[in-house]
Amino acid sequence: MNTVLSIAGSDCSGGAGIQADLKTMIMNGVYGMSAISALTAQNTTGVDKILEVPPEFLKKQLDMIFTDIFPDAVKIGMTASSQLIEVIAERLSFYGAKNIVVDPVMVATSGSRLMESEAILSLKNRLFPLAAVITPNIPEAEVLSGIAISNKRQMEKAARIIHRDSGCAVLLKGGHLIHGANDLLFSDGVCKWFFGQRIQNPNTHGTGCTLSSAIASNLAKGADLETAVSNAKAYLSGALSAMLDLGNGRGPMDHGYLLNR
Repeated sequence: MNTVLSIAGSDCSGGAGIQADLKTMIMNGVYGMSAISALTAQNTTGVDKILEVPPEFLKKQLDMIFTDIFPDAVKIGMTASSQLIEVIAERLSFYGAKNIVVDPVMVATSGSRLMESEAILSLKNRLFPLAAVITPNIPEAEVLSGIAISNKRQMEKAARIIHRDSGCAVLLKGGHLIHGANDLLFSDGVCKWFFGQRIQNPNTHGTGCTLSSAIASNLAKGADLETAVSNAKAYLSGALSAMLDLGNGRGPMDHGYLLNR
């Protein structure tokens, strides 16, 4: 069985982070493992507290995983400090990790900030060069590219800038734009658009975690990047279309929607 490791924060409400990643992985046919970078006290209305895992403990988690069940792909989510990013980058390089998908989690769906400002530079300099693909949304891409994004042309420009600076493929998610839910993959100098219909569901907690984990799962199974993105988008659309409605804020999706058919 193919294996995927998620390095991310824990979401006690179950909609995002490690919890969403593991649900997504099992539904996409891989064995999921986790190295927890932070504990969060959060729910659908927002993030109340964040407790970072000590860097040496994160290192120990990674060592225990890579020396026993080597992952076929790695998904990296919430990494709130430069110290944690340094540990992740050093260990992934040491073990020769492959098929690395980085979701640059800077802001939660609820609007809560999840990354220290100084960590963004470490993310760009240490993790992005190791990645097969990074998956920023519009606000994250604006930070990473330094330009405002309000249309498709600006998405393409931003993706090229981020690729130039990082050296890896960029999947720029367009869900924050008013029209459509179209995502742009920039890889090997080529722009590939994935067109989607906006699903009228306000419960979008954990969409970024889910998409990146689904991409990693498909890469682990041997899919090329375009196919992995296409399959991941189809899974995410299905989870949103199930219209699960839990909590008092932006609720989670139904990751197990295929089980209810």
